Amino acid sequence: MRASNLRFILCMAPLLLFLQTEAQTKRTVSAKEAVELALQQVNDLKNLKLDYEAQRAKNKEIEGSAYPQISGTLSTQHFFAIPTQVLPDFISPSVYGVLTKEGVKDGNGNPIQMPGSFGTIPAQFGVPWQASAGFTVQQLLFQADVFVGLKARKTAMDYASANVRVGEDKVRENVYTAYYAILIAQKQQYYVNESKKRLEKLLYDMTEMYKNGFVEKLDIEKTQVSLNNLTTTKAQLDNLLQIGYANLKLQMGIPQADTLELTTPLSPTEVKQDILSDENFRYEDRNEVQALLKVKKLLELDVQRNQLGRIPTVAAYWNYSQNALRQDFNFFKRGSAYPWFPTSIVGVNINVPIFSGFARDQKIKQAKIALEKHNNTINTVEQGIDLQKLAAKKNFITNIEQMDAAEKNMQLAQNVYNTTKKKYEQGIGSSFEVLTADTELQTAQSNYFNALYNAVLAKITYFKALGKLN
Repeated sequence: MRASNLRFILCMAPLLLFLQTEAQTKRTVSAKEAVELALQQVNDLKNLKLDYEAQRAKNKEIEGSAYPQISGTLSTQHFFAIPTQVLPDFISPSVYGVLTKEGVKDGNGNPIQMPGSFGTIPAQFGVPWQASAGFTVQQLLFQADVFVGLKARKTAMDYASANVRVGEDKVRENVYTAYYAILIAQKQQYYVNESKKRLEKLLYDMTEMYKNGFVEKLDIEKTQVSLNNLTTTKAQLDNLLQIGYANLKLQMGIPQADTLELTTPLSPTEVKQDILSDENFRYEDRNEVQALLKVKKLLELDVQRNQLGRIPTVAAYWNYSQNALRQDFNFFKRGSAYPWFPTSIVGVNINVPIFSGFARDQKIKQAKIALEKHNNTINTVEQGIDLQKLAAKKNFITNIEQMDAAEKNMQLAQNVYNTTKKKYEQGIGSSFEVLTADTELQTAQSNYFNALYNAVLAKITYFKALGKLN
């Protein structure tokens, strides 16, 4: 390698290390902080917030329909053949009238008689070049669609806002579930490591005792098998923990390159804290119900919109224009020889619906049916919420009881192991009893952590059912 290349690499190494460090962000977060970060980062939630902004723009569009509408026109045209109109022959009767009045006679000496019909005269009116420029101002005074749309603006925004809150509830549930899954796995990892240390110590003691002839080789092999199994369990748990962190980062909407440190403690006491009562529960506490109620209001306004379709549409307008008629294309010339002729008009348009073939009545009927179906949907959702609350409460209570029982069982298994180990060390117990007690302790610990995780999930589900998952 050339010296110049080596110097370049040495110079660039600090910069590359700095860029790598900058790309990885270390985040120390509690469960609530993880949720708050997710509410800012998750793309699905960003899209719901964009829907909210889109609805705001839609409202501005509807408001714009109520403002004066101004449009301008500019046109020019050339007639290769000026249109011809056929007129009654109004010249010949006048001529014959004069001849008759003056007593003029024909070549035979007879007075000239006026014919019964004179026919027609083809005539061309206009000039080859015409131009027009002007503008129109129109003010809508009343139109059912715009009137109802203006009334629906706030409801539409409330619906979009409720959708955002529904999305936030889903994000909270996902983040809390992933967050506490990691805490459970971390505690399991700690106890697995402790178990591994116990078995390694036991294996070491047995090996020394085997050298002195106090234990059989079979005892050592059994202990080694248990240690190998526990090593496999630890590797699986380490892998599960890595996947858990990756899932939490996904739910939080942050890069996988970031590192996380979780600070919220996890214990049975924490799980039992802040237990809520459902005595004062209202269906409106659930954001899903709030969204459905906003849709109901919009459907009611849709019925009103169709009913107001019978009312006339009224609009006022003012038009001003100037026109030029020329033999040649000289519209840009100025002066009295090149006049533009102004036209100004003001008026009111009233469009009165009289008969629509009963189509309007059917639209009203369809809108009412849609409203009735939505009321049925709300009723079904409320029934489902009743079941969710009941099931979530019962499940939460059951899991708390199972968690307490598993915790006591784990403590008993720990006591059994400690006693068995002492008996073995005193020479009044067997290695088989120690291994059995250790296996039962591991099983009790595993059952406890499963019960603890189930209790956490049950609490999250219960809070969500009450609409209080914050």
